[in-house]
Amino acid sequence: MHDPRVRPLLDELAVEYDSRYGDLFGRGAAAEELNRYPAEEFEAPGGALLIIQENGESVAGGAFRRYDAETAEFKRIWTHSAHRRRGLARRVLAELERLAAERGYRGVYLTTGPRQPEAKHLYLNTGYTAQFDLDADPETIGPLAFTKDLVFAKDPAQERGAEPRFTGSSSVR
Repeated sequence: MHDPRVRPLLDELAVEYDSRYGDLFGRGAAAEELNRYPAEEFEAPGGALLIIQENGESVAGGAFRRYDAETAEFKRIWTHSAHRRRGLARRVLAELERLAAERGYRGVYLTTGPRQPEAKHLYLNTGYTAQFDLDADPETIGPLAFTKDLVFAKDPAQERGAEPRFTGSSSVR
């Protein structure tokens, strides 16, 4: 999280969170939220950080940390405002899922804010299960929680007792 390539992600997330939630939590509360977890929690083997760069510029990213022994918690999924609507968030999710499965996690837990309908729709459209009433006013819920089981492929190696393999694949540079 201290890598300079991460700074654009954190800076723009702080601005976005302040613009969407500043009236609820006060200006500057976003920076506090973004620094709530120690950077070590996102390091291997329990965590990971992913940044997609284009022409040397960080344009999308995300991270995960250990939620419990079998579940990864996805955090800070972000796409730069100038690069949205290109499928980058889906790519980030797919790669984070692959990495989490590769590290032995069986499921994912994540939350998004009630004022981020595009994130809510992304998660619903990529197989995540809402842990809240979809018909309720999001403002009355608070953080919107989602879960997803990581799907593993059965292959001949699995029949011999080898660890399962994640079915998704993605190349992120």
